Order: sequence, then structure tokens, then C-alpha cells
Amino acid sequence: MCGIVGFTSNGHDPAAAKRTAQAMADLIRHRGPDGEGYYADTRAALGHRRLSIIDIDGGGQPMFNEDGALVVVFNGEIYNYRALRTRLQRLGHRFATDSDTEVLLHGYEAWGTALPRRLRGMFAFALWDRRTGTLFCARDLFGIKPLYYYQRGRQLLFASEIKALLAHPAFEKKLNEARLPDWLSMEYLPDSETLFAGVYELPPAHTLLWQDGRLTTARYAAPQFRPRPGSLRHYAGAIGDALADSAAAHRIADVPVGCFLSGGVDSSLVVRETARNQPAVQCFAVGYAEQAYSELPAARAAAAALGVPLHETTVTAADFFAANRAIQWYLDEPMPNPAEVPLYFLCRAARQHVKVVLSGEGADELFGGYPLYQQAVWAGRWQAVPRALRRALAGLLPGCGFLRRGALPRWQRAARANYVFETTQERDKYLLRSYGAPAPARRCKPYFDAVRHLDEPTAVQWVDMQTWLPRDILRKADRMSMAHGLELRVPFLDRRVLAVALALPRRLRCTGRRGKLALRAAAACRLPGSLAEAPKRGFPVPLADWLRQDETYARVRAKLTGPVAARFFDTAALCALLDAHRAGTTNAMTKIWAFYCFIEWYELYFEEKIPPVL
Repeated sequence: MCGIVGFTSNGHDPAAAKRTAQAMADLIRHRGPDGEGYYADTRAALGHRRLSIIDIDGGGQPMFNEDGALVVVFNGEIYNYRALRTRLQRLGHRFATDSDTEVLLHGYEAWGTALPRRLRGMFAFALWDRRTGTLFCARDLFGIKPLYYYQRGRQLLFASEIKALLAHPAFEKKLNEARLPDWLSMEYLPDSETLFAGVYELPPAHTLLWQDGRLTTARYAAPQFRPRPGSLRHYAGAIGDALADSAAAHRIADVPVGCFLSGGVDSSLVVRETARNQPAVQCFAVGYAEQAYSELPAARAAAAALGVPLHETTVTAADFFAANRAIQWYLDEPMPNPAEVPLYFLCRAARQHVKVVLSGEGADELFGGYPLYQQAVWAGRWQAVPRALRRALAGLLPGCGFLRRGALPRWQRAARANYVFETTQERDKYLLRSYGAPAPARRCKPYFDAVRHLDEPTAVQWVDMQTWLPRDILRKADRMSMAHGLELRVPFLDRRVLAVALALPRRLRCTGRRGKLALRAAAACRLPGSLAEAPKRGFPVPLADWLRQDETYARVRAKLTGPVAARFFDTAALCALLDAHRAGTTNAMTKIWAFYCFIEWYELYFEEKIPPVL
């Protein structure tokens, strides 16, 4: 696990370029505290910060092929690298190290730009071909590892995190303000744009090719749901076998490996499969003094049932707010999902004991775990009612959200576009100016258009896999773990597990009342007691309660009336929202936290010295 940076230009001085690459890498040194390396010629420069996991002595980067014509920097892990290495050796390739990185060099020599389709793992890499002047980059199938790029004229800059681009003299830092309304509605941007103007995120399962100042991106894989007949028992066995195989692959490391354990079915399954081959695997959980929100009791019960040691971390309101400034810095873009805060502390605690942890992210998206999918089952049935009747009923009962959404096209009713604000009108009353932005659901329409043939809950799952999963769930998992130099691996997000998930009939993923039917059936065969039916909790936080306490209220109010707030928002409306929440007339936690996080992020990146003092 590492951080990578680089850039191309015509005719730069290699020594100066190497210094720039080092300055860029210094801003993401938290991703790789164990080492660094740099390469530069007159057309390109690459930099690398290393977190040593595999082949600790021999896996340094940048890494070259035998004749030095190819050079690569790589962030991630390739779990099938040994099988690929054997295959490449049979083709005549000779290896100088035992690292997975070297497989990328010889794999590119053998298979060219088709290489990513052969990789099982999480990765973002950049490979410079000195002979052809070509930069080839790729990102993994799910978007577990990040990669950003910025083009200015014939120059291209790239990095694992946006903040690294700030150190390059060609980078012009500017807020992508036109997308602020979208961000406020969804907590993230669902496409490749970012809140930095001109900076783009390479989408999951995509490659980037740069040659002679021309940039092209292409998708190398597009997984599709293709349900196949099968019983619940059959699929429970298939899921269990696939996860066991994936967990074994994800344990590959030359350093200690631990697990996160919340007490839910997803993390319990991961711990169980890990403990089969690594007894007494160290596990980690986080919670609060407020028992109603803490997952520690469930984690303790799961740890006892599984027979594994558990390390506990408790987060207070003071901890929560004190850490948010650092958290927004590490995130690159503001993210007001409160779950990132306990995850930050969980990662910090785990890093004191291990260098790698396995976690349960991705199970809900693949196997139908969110209530949103259950709601989509009912919405899909409602679509069988004639459209005219649906619209008429919605008009008669305008206060009924189900009827109102049921009269809308799928891309409007099913998107997570109104995650923070129910309507654009509600959102816009807090903005100082009109941005002329389309409804946020419009940004999701291309994804829904691509899966018109799927039933509604399956379509929502697929769209989540393209948007919510990489841009929210996996983004915070990567940034919060990398902030502490901890490698977080996600065994559910694996090619073999995905193949089973895509074959599942919808009735074994979710119904109108239950989610993850087949996954829970797999868990029932493998987990003790009631763990297989443990309810979904996510990362609950007491933030709504804390915002009503005097000290926290005063802290947030000061932020909502400060100069940054006054630049973008109607501060009187923000204070009225905060006061209504404090009085208990509404629960505006999500909205208030969105404004608070944006303001703190903007202060860090646009008003203070970079890097900030954290």
C-alpha cells in the first residue's frame, strides 16, 4: 500500500522534476511512511511513498523492467500475483524480486493495455514507457484505490490524493463552485469531476493513456447482473466458498494482519474466515459512551462467540469535533458522512497493533443489504399500476412520499440524489446565489439509462456500485486508513465474490422486507448463534444529540456565521436550521454537518497554509 505521484511535460530538467515529484509525494507521506523513491527524465517524473507489506526488502519503487525502458509506481495489492508470475515465467520473463509490483512490468510487456483485466486485487498504478513516451494508468475494478489527474496544456499531473497536486507549479487551485449544489445534495459528486476545478477522478475499472499531449480514458470491465437459477442453499454455499477463497487471498502479507469487527454479519464473516487460518486474529471495534449508539456491546458478543481478542476504542464528542479538521484534510474533498470520524479513530487504534486490516465494506452493495433496495422492490411493484392512475393518486395525496416518487421516472425516484436535502428547493434556500444547476438526480440518469433492462432493486444496486460505493464508502475507507499508514483490505470486493453476487436471483438478494438473504444464509452455515441475523447498524453516531449541547452548539454556530459561511450561504437560514434542531422541532443533523464540513474543508484548502498544522 502506498501513495503515487507523477507528471509529464516536454523538455523539463530531470533534477528539477525529481524535486517537484518529491514535494508532491511529501504531501501524501502518510500513505507510505516506510520509504520513498523517485524517477525523472526529460519528459516524465514519477514519485512513490511506500508502506511495506509484501517483499519488504525488495519491493522498492519506482521499479524498472530489465532494460530500464519501463518504470512503474503502484498503490495497492495484487492478490493473484504469484499465479501471474508463474505464467509470465513460462513465457520467458525473468523476475528480480518477489513483489507483486514487478508483475505489472512483465504483465504490461506481455499483454499491454489488456493487463488490468487479468489482475485480482486493489490497485492504482502508473507505468511510463520511455521508448514510446506513453503513460499508462489503471484503477481497480471497484475503485478501492484512488487516482486523480489534472491536465493543463500538454502537461498531465496525477496522484493518489488531490493534495499532492498542490505542490506542482502548473497546478492552479480553484474551487469547482458550479458543483457545490450537487455536493450539498449527495455528499459527493457522482461522476468524475471533483470540487477542485480541472481535477478528475479516474473511474473504477478504467485506464488512462497519455501520449503526445493527448489523453484518452477507457473502461476495461463492465460487470453486469445476469441472474441464474439456483436454490438458497446452493448460493449460500457458493458465497461461503468464494468469501473463504477471497479472505485467504487477502491475508497475503509479510506483516501482521487484523480485522475490524462491529458485530454485524459482514465483519463477523470476514473475521471467521480469517480466524480459520490465523487463530486469535486481533480484532478492533469502536463505540461511544452513549450506549444507544455504540456498537461495542455487539462487537464484544461477536468476539466472544468467534473466540478472538478484541481491542476497543471509545470516541467522545470532544474527540469527534477535534479530529474533524484533520479528517477533512485527509479526505481531499469534504465529506459530511459522520461515519468517517469513528472510522478515523478505529484505524488509528488498529495501527498501534497491525499494519493490515480486513473489513466488511461492499457486502451491502453486492448482496442487497440496504433498506433502499427493499424500498425499490415495492416501488417496482407500484410501477405495474397505470401511470395515469399513479399520477392522479400522487396529486390527491401530495404529502405521501411513496406516491409522489412513484409518479417519477426511475432515475429520479431511485437515485441517492436527495440524500441530504429532500428537494432542490429546500437546498437552494441556504445558497447565496443561483447556480443554475440541474436537479442532482440528473447526474445519475446516465447510470440508470445503462441498466433500463434490470428490475428496480437490481438497477439501484448497480448504480450504487458505480457511485455510492467508490465515491463514499471506499473513499472514506481508503483515506481514514491511509491517514494512519494502515492498509485496509475488503474481501467482499473481489472478482470471485462479485461473480457469485452478479449471478444471484433478485429474490435471494432482497425482498420488500429483508435484505442479504443469500449472504445471511451463508452466514447461518458458518457463524455461531445469532450472529448470522445481526441487524445492520452501519456506523451510528450521537451527533444529533451532541448538536443540542451548549458547547457543541456554540462551536457549530460560530462556524456557520463565519466569513467562509457568509461567502457561500445564507447564514441567517443556517442559524435558524441549527436552532430548530437544538429545540427538537426537527432533526437536521445531516444538513448541519454538511455545511460544517464544507466550511472547515474550505478553510483548510483555500485560506490556510498548505500543508496545515494538524
